[in-house]
Amino acid sequence: MRLVSLHTYPVKGCYRLDLDAARVEPWGLAGDRRWMIVDDDGVGVTQRQVAGLVAIRPELRPGGLVLRVAGRPALEVTEPTDGEPVAVRVFSNMPAAPARRAEPAADDWLSRLLDRKVRLVWLGDPTVRPIPDTGLVDPADRVSFADGYPLLLANRASLDALNESLVESGNAEAPLPMTRFRPNVVVGGADPWAEDGWTGRRLRIGPVTFRVAKPCGRCLVTTTDQETGVRGREPLRTLAKYRRINRQLVFGQNLVPVPGPAGSAGTLTVGDPVEPLD
Repeated sequence: MRLVSLHTYPVKGCYRLDLDAARVEPWGLAGDRRWMIVDDDGVGVTQRQVAGLVAIRPELRPGGLVLRVAGRPALEVTEPTDGEPVAVRVFSNMPAAPARRAEPAADDWLSRLLDRKVRLVWLGDPTVRPIPDTGLVDPADRVSFADGYPLLLANRASLDALNESLVESGNAEAPLPMTRFRPNVVVGGADPWAEDGWTGRRLRIGPVTFRVAKPCGRCLVTTTDQETGVRGREPLRTLAKYRRINRQLVFGQNLVPVPGPAGSAGTLTVGDPVEPLD
């Protein structure tokens, strides 16, 4: 098995970055979901509410990022190291974590684009947000603004099997690209659904070891075309027929890095070998 692609999402819910290599930090890939758009209550705004977030294409730069949308001037945003502290939640039912507000220009730019009042916040200290599901992980584990776990793994062969089912049924939405599932790491060379057997085990990708915490239950975001923002019915309709596990529609696995001695677990590179352990 090999690592066939790597992806980060600098602003939660927005467009991805495709990478050849990425440093693994205890809370996720470097630069992944350290920024989030929130509403007036400090709760994250995601594609569940606003599919149009796919139009925002962030680019990381030293000390900040650039936000780009077709037909609009780009916006440069600096990491608000001394910005106003604010308590935010990824979801309304999750504990609050401290973040810092970006400059008002970012709020105005995003509010006009999304036609709703929003704010942009930055997770300056990624050690402050524990993984919510402490029954499945170590209480010391941390996560960025990802939904619940530092990394998401997907298996290319599983997508092929899913698309085969879609094609055989004559589904007009087939085939679906892997981008629908917004993974961080995609592996190739495994059997379809081999990842089901990795739950609770360790997985080595190149020089980095991960704990495989739990299968990933999927939501409405997977029905959103990540290029256009148009919603369909798949893959949730087909996952409901074949992949309903513990009351969730499952595709992929949630990973937690095993930290190295320097507080970072190493660097992943496309082409790295992938090996399930114990």
